[in-house]
Amino acid sequence: MVFQNKTKESTIMIMKNIAIITARGGSKRIPKKNIKNFCGKPIILYSIEAALESSVFDEVMVSTDDKEIAEISLRAGANVPFFRSEENSNDHATTSDVIKEVLDIYIKDNIKFDYGCCIYPTAPFITAEKLDKAMTMIEEHDVDTVFPIVAYSFPPQRAIIIQNGVAKFQFPENLNVRSQDLRPVYHDSGQFYVFNINSFLKTGTIIGKKALPMIMSDLEVQDIDNLEDWEIAEMKYRVIKGWIN
Repeated sequence: MVFQNKTKESTIMIMKNIAIITARGGSKRIPKKNIKNFCGKPIILYSIEAALESSVFDEVMVSTDDKEIAEISLRAGANVPFFRSEENSNDHATTSDVIKEVLDIYIKDNIKFDYGCCIYPTAPFITAEKLDKAMTMIEEHDVDTVFPIVAYSFPPQRAIIIQNGVAKFQFPENLNVRSQDLRPVYHDSGQFYVFNINSFLKTGTIIGKKALPMIMSDLEVQDIDNLEDWEIAEMKYRVIKGWIN
């Protein structure tokens, strides 16, 4: 799809929701990570298909600087209305930088959205149902963001540090506290963020001050930074699908 610029006199088109899948081409630790085969198909397709199958998006687009990623995304049904700028294609560009660039270009073309959803391209555990639920949550509550989180598998209050070659508890006061008495601590699952676009444009922050969590199980979350992570993610996915017991 080619994004056609309208004249300055064009009426501003207000749409409800946009899904923005951020897929840079320059992965170093896992070459062509965003389109690498994951359990039978390019991993980015899981994000695209979940967004398209959900009932909440007026626009599903991919922000990329890579021609091959663009071609795969277009064949899957997503829009690639423009290529990402060189400035936002390097290792130092943040997700917020990329999202702002996308929204600014749509705004210049007189298209505005109420809510956005930033979806990472290496998140095969995303489903249409999760996206629908997150969008319902942000629309029903006065919050800036809704995003999935997962509990640490081991209490971080029992963290160990190495000091002068010696292992020490970082928080020794928790040494004899039962793990069930320690407060649960969570981390970002690194899959998607549903956000209020007006709040984002004011603050430049996707995870705003008022954010609601969606708690995921450890089976549904896997950070993929290297090939070992990739293999673990594929094993989890096969278990979820019932392909292995």
